[in-house]
Amino acid sequence: MFTAYLKTAFFALILTAFATAQAQDNHGDVDHHEQVVADGGKVNTKEEIKSYIEHHLQDSHDFHLFSYTNDANERKHIGFPLPVMVWSSAGPKFFLSSKFHHDDNAQVLVKEGDATFFKLHSKIYELESGAAAVSYDGDHHPSNAHKVFDFSITKSVFGLLAVGLIIFLLFRSLARQYKTKSIPTGVGRVLEPLVLYVRDEIARPNIGENKYKKFMPYLLTVFFLIWISNLLGLTPFGFNITGQIAITSCLALFTFFIVQFSANKDYWKHIFWMPDVPVLMKIVLIPIELLGIFTKPFSLLIRLFANITAGHFVVMSLIALMITLKAQFGAVGSTGLSVVLTLFISVIEVLVAFLQAFIFTMLSSLFIGMAVAEHDHHEHAGTEEDDVDEVRERFI
Repeated sequence: MFTAYLKTAFFALILTAFATAQAQDNHGDVDHHEQVVADGGKVNTKEEIKSYIEHHLQDSHDFHLFSYTNDANERKHIGFPLPVMVWSSAGPKFFLSSKFHHDDNAQVLVKEGDATFFKLHSKIYELESGAAAVSYDGDHHPSNAHKVFDFSITKSVFGLLAVGLIIFLLFRSLARQYKTKSIPTGVGRVLEPLVLYVRDEIARPNIGENKYKKFMPYLLTVFFLIWISNLLGLTPFGFNITGQIAITSCLALFTFFIVQFSANKDYWKHIFWMPDVPVLMKIVLIPIELLGIFTKPFSLLIRLFANITAGHFVVMSLIALMITLKAQFGAVGSTGLSVVLTLFISVIEVLVAFLQAFIFTMLSSLFIGMAVAEHDHHEHAGTEEDDVDEVRERFI
């Protein structure tokens, strides 16, 4: 089972990472110099705090760890660039995102062969042939450039691949222990109860004793992927993997396609011709049931995305209290209040990290169970006496 699990995990990670690279937020991350003020780059105003929180929630082409102001009052950013991979009019191009970095407000142009690129709000554009500078229209959109097909390794993709590597190492260790030991030790003793929990409390009750094993690799994948990603988002590294709607959409699409391709004839019969229902009501129920096919995965992606994004936003906002309430409570009072509230919410976020992984996996198994369940229908309606006898048999 673990071999199948690892294959499913890597297949899911590759597709999810690709979807993330293609579906970055249009507003994107603003370059660091645009988020700080001239007095040493410190974040002091509400506008700068809002910009900083938005930067934390959104994806970026580089990995930023932390920033500091040196003795010369210069803002320094510690991190590392990530590979930029785009398909332009001149073919595929590869370079590091550090080429887009700059110290002033001038637009940086990166020339690679016959193509020239620039980045605006985290979107990479290709300058038209013959143009020497970027021109903007009235809405500050580039008028002499076009977007390129961007499949770069962004921060969220980097984090997703890191989570995949962590899952691979953890479960490879557990699989090896099962070959040599009857009882796992070390990290295996932590993983085994979670695996059994997904099997006995999520998969078996919702899918059924005879069919749950087929879907265990996928359910284990989404559970540990979401859980570890959520926990990683609580670290100072600035990951917001499951807070990217591209990732939650891709995971929801996996559930959607698994449900549709695993569904039996009873599932489709209940959608297109509901049994034991008047004909007129059957016709009315068809569009409602068809709509339900798409609302289920939509609820999955929105629930995970909204909860994780809201959690990050609340934590970052509470941290910012030490700045916004400094005038009312003083530096020490505002810092103490911020630390206490942030610690309280962070503890709750640890619970939410597990809860969201559980809910997504539980609902996915429930939808799968509804699609593969076998239904027994009466060929004809019984008489009133038969119905009374059936009720009596149930309660006597």
